[in-house]
Amino acid sequence: MANPLYTKEALRSSMLLYAVTDRAWLQGRTLADCVKQAIGGGATFVQLREKEAPRGEIAELGRELLKLCREAGVPFVIDDDVEIALEIGADGVHVGQDDMACENARAVLGPEAIVGVSAQTVEQALAAQAAGADYLGVGALIPTPTKPDAVDVTFEELRAICDAVDIPVVGIGGLNVRTIGKLKGSHADGAAVVSAIFAADDCELAARELRAVCEETFEAQ
Repeated sequence: MANPLYTKEALRSSMLLYAVTDRAWLQGRTLADCVKQAIGGGATFVQLREKEAPRGEIAELGRELLKLCREAGVPFVIDDDVEIALEIGADGVHVGQDDMACENARAVLGPEAIVGVSAQTVEQALAAQAAGADYLGVGALIPTPTKPDAVDVTFEELRAICDAVDIPVVGIGGLNVRTIGKLKGSHADGAAVVSAIFAADDCELAARELRAVCEETFEAQ
C-alpha cells in the first residue's frame, strides 16, 4: 500500500481500538460528534456500519466521518457496501462471509484499499488472507445483543486463527472494559467495540478507558 498510513505495521497498530458505529445507541446525539469524541479518546480505526439506512444516507454519513478520520490520521472503512466505499473515497471496506467476496472488493477498490474480512474459523481466515485481505475481524467472542446470531469463537479458536495468518486480527463481539482483558495471550492485535463506545454517555471518556485496557492487553503480546 502506497499510503504510509496503511503500511503493514501501521495497519496492525490501527487495530488496537477499532470503533464500529451504531446509531441505535446515540440518544439524539449526532454520529459525527460521537465519532470525533471516540477518536479524541484514542480510537485507532473507524468502521461505518449501517444495515438499514438508505444508500444515500449512508454515503452522506460516510463522507462526514471520512473527513474526521482523515484529519485525525485514522483509517476509515465502510461495512459491506463496496460501491459506497468507492463512491466516497473511503479507505476501504469490511466484508463478511456472506457479503461481496474479498477478491471482488479488491478488484473494485484497487490494490491500495483496505479490505477487512470477517472470519470464524482458521479455514475462513486462511482463505481470506489468500484472497488478499488486509486484516481479519474475528468473532463473536462473547454473546452480544448487537449480533445475536453471530457464530461464537472461543479463545482457543481466536488464538489458532491469529497464529495461522500473517495479517492483523481484531477481535469483536461483546468486548468492553471488563471483557477485553480476557483476550490477553490470544495474539490478537486489538478489540473492535460497538456499544462500549457509542452507548456511553461520554464517548471520549469511554474510548480513553478502552484504549488503556487495550494497550495493557495487546501491546505486550
